[in-house]
Amino acid sequence: MRKFKLFYTLIFAALLTINSGICLAKEKIESFDGKGYVGTLPDLTRNYEPQEPKQTAPEMVQSKDFNSENEIKPVPRDNPTFVNIILKSDKTSQYVNDLNEFIPMLENIYDLIENNGNVQVFNAKVYYFNKNADFFRDKYINRPESHFVSYKRLMELSLHARSIALLRTEAEKYNPYLAYGSSGYIYNPNSLAEQLGYLKTEIEQTILILKEAN
Repeated sequence: MRKFKLFYTLIFAALLTINSGICLAKEKIESFDGKGYVGTLPDLTRNYEPQEPKQTAPEMVQSKDFNSENEIKPVPRDNPTFVNIILKSDKTSQYVNDLNEFIPMLENIYDLIENNGNVQVFNAKVYYFNKNADFFRDKYINRPESHFVSYKRLMELSLHARSIALLRTEAEKYNPYLAYGSSGYIYNPNSLAEQLGYLKTEIEQTILILKEAN
């Protein structure tokens, strides 16, 4: 009987010990619930040696000789875009650029007079010059440029060239019916040649004024 009582006592003690261990473990688990890992982490830096960044020397590429004649391209001075935009952009005004456009027009009219060119071609060149002069006048008439000598001279030349072109047109039309008396003297070939000579001189002087404008 005593043996059985001792046996049950041992069993009961064992059950209490197991139950206490389970409760303690449960209490520990619940006390660290949501707090992640609470053990000891290994020292990850113990065997770690930082690597020094490698420094690479810049690759040196030998440049071409800047002063070599074969490597330097010539300035495109014959290119109108380069001349008008690169060279003149900071030196000339729009007014001077507009004046420069008249120079080749006047040179063409001058050459026609010099070479006794066809009347119709002469009148066409004068008409083109007059249309550009009218546009030029309307553009600058209310601006300070209208007081410049170049502006006034260009306007005077436009009127003179227009009158000579009209005179030559009338002479071509009426010459067969005129005896070159007092009324028809202005249509006389000699008179026309004299008037063309005056216009030629005026064109030459105007071209010089336009070229000197700045």
